[in-house]
Amino acid sequence: MNIYIGYDSREDLAYQVCNHSIKSRSKAANIFPLKLNELKDKGYYTRGEDKLGSTEFTFSRFLVPILNEYKGWALFCDCDLLFLNPIEELFSIVDNKFAVMCVQHDYNPKGKTKMDGRLQSIYPRKNWSSVVLWNCEHPSNKKITTKLINDPDTTGKYLHRFSWLKDSEIGEISHEWNWLVGWYEEPKDGKPKAIHYTEGGPWFPQYRFCDYHKVWKDKLIEMMNTEIKI
Repeated sequence: MNIYIGYDSREDLAYQVCNHSIKSRSKAANIFPLKLNELKDKGYYTRGEDKLGSTEFTFSRFLVPILNEYKGWALFCDCDLLFLNPIEELFSIVDNKFAVMCVQHDYNPKGKTKMDGRLQSIYPRKNWSSVVLWNCEHPSNKKITTKLINDPDTTGKYLHRFSWLKDSEIGEISHEWNWLVGWYEEPKDGKPKAIHYTEGGPWFPQYRFCDYHKVWKDKLIEMMNTEIKI
């Protein structure tokens, strides 16, 4: 199981805890951080700074089929997630008829800013690309190339809406696997399997006591106590 986690140098601790939340339940997980400097050094990423992007992996997340050599299935997730269930459960739902599978939120955040004061963007299919099961060998994903990703004319709008795909090629994952904090509520919407601190998590001072803050802090303490090398 290859898992690519979006990495932002401003949220290193979030990445570490996300990584640990997966590995602590599945030793079979192969995790790769999408570090922008490394991707640039290897020639995968040549775009300039994205002034509208809220994270360093706004565009690099779409390199997953390329990095996975257009083979098998792989998972992408933002670094501000905390997995509560074994990742095998998520991989067990893959369906080869789809090019990607994701939670198809109808998400309209009310605030104008998020995280450490970054601008909150509103657009259709928002957060669909934050947890994605990629069918890397699906024919339609061969359209994803380094040339496409790095072309300055390729917009975030085009990529985040999966515009290279037909709607029928986008499979659906239960929202429990991308539980948006402050949007979904227990027990009305069920129970989370992966918590997404999309507005900002406990590693930011202003979100220290956000919903599910204790769950994240407990996982941080567990990580520190077990001294897992990340």
